[in-house]
Amino acid sequence: MEKCTSCNAPLAEDGATRFPCPKCGNEIRRCPQCREQSIGYTCAKCGFQGP
Repeated sequence: MEKCTSCNAPLAEDGATRFPCPKCGNEIRRCPQCREQSIGYTCAKCGFQGP
């Protein structure tokens, strides 16, 4: 099961998103709660940090 890059929650809910890392293109996955609260994330591949 896919999990949120920020909090490791399962991405089974509506409102979850996936997008490429701005630096390396690795997939970043975000749950609705982390998106709404602007919780930071770190790319597992290159270490890029985003809001």
